[in-house]
Amino acid sequence: MRCPYCQNSDSKVLDTSRDNHGGIRRRRECLKCGQRFSSHERPILATPLIVKQDGGREEFDREKMARGIRISCAKRPVSAADIERMIGNVETRLQEMGKAEVSSRIVGDLVMTTLKEVDQIAYVRYAIVYLGLDDLKSIRKEIDHLLDS
Repeated sequence: MRCPYCQNSDSKVLDTSRDNHGGIRRRRECLKCGQRFSSHERPILATPLIVKQDGGREEFDREKMARGIRISCAKRPVSAADIERMIGNVETRLQEMGKAEVSSRIVGDLVMTTLKEVDQIAYVRYAIVYLGLDDLKSIRKEIDHLLDS
């Protein structure tokens, strides 16, 4: 691990702890300059290829999914920690499926389910784009469905 202050590659670990997502946080001290810093480690698990509606395939892009969730939660009382937790949960569920390929529909449905639990307005915002709700009647129908459940 390189020191972020002097770029030296020698450091010693002072403390190690685990986070809620299976990652490891290490508190380190540089052996050259004496500065302290933290590093975070998390296992890299294989995520499936995403099969788009047109049949094309692309790598799972965590940032692309995160962008959609952040946009739907904009100006809503949803904390950054909640957003990161949602993103992590969806990614974990995809990895747990153990499949080489997953339909983009499954990813969208996982995001919708997660958003519905956290913030219903964010859910509706995401649904408008994801489900292609392009008129007020279809949006109203989705809101009515949400209110009934």
